[in-house]
Amino acid sequence: MKPLLSVAIAGAFALASSFAAEIGKPAPAFTTKNVKGEKVSLADFKGKVVVLEWLNFDCPFVKKHYSSGNMQKLQSDSIGKEVVWLTVNSSAEGKQGYLEGSKLAEKATAEGSKASQILVDSDGVVGKAYDAKVTPHMMIVSKDGKLAYSGAIDSKASTEVADVETADKLFANALDAVIAGKEVMDAKNEPYGCGVKF
Repeated sequence: MKPLLSVAIAGAFALASSFAAEIGKPAPAFTTKNVKGEKVSLADFKGKVVVLEWLNFDCPFVKKHYSSGNMQKLQSDSIGKEVVWLTVNSSAEGKQGYLEGSKLAEKATAEGSKASQILVDSDGVVGKAYDAKVTPHMMIVSKDGKLAYSGAIDSKASTEVADVETADKLFANALDAVIAGKEVMDAKNEPYGCGVKF
């Protein structure tokens, strides 16, 4: 009986985790390490709005938003509104975009990142819990700890810097709504970018 029970329990956990990152449901809890090797948990930011940005500096879609200064402006503006911005690198060791902590910190500094924390998720635990598809995949956790947005940074799925200005600001509009305690329009949409390299 015990082996069958174990299988049933494992199956139940697998089923639960596959539905873990749903809009309007509690955001999956996690603990991982930042670029300094310090533990960072979602629970550390209880009662705050939290942004999750999936990152791979080798991805041309990510390059578009960093080279234009768009991502850094979003980070800076958000932090100015008391939002916690967590940049997550889920690239596995040996895969495109992987950088160990100190190298990732150096690269982020060189790119002008304004993120509150940069997380090293090389085992993919955080990325898989949130079903992160691409870089940049943008997500927002509301003050009550629920997932409020999961989708694209904007409406123009291109690598052209010129498109940043003319695109609909899907993520920025969602973040403004979450901060204001209003309903998020288009809370779940298809993100664009390079597939996360788990």
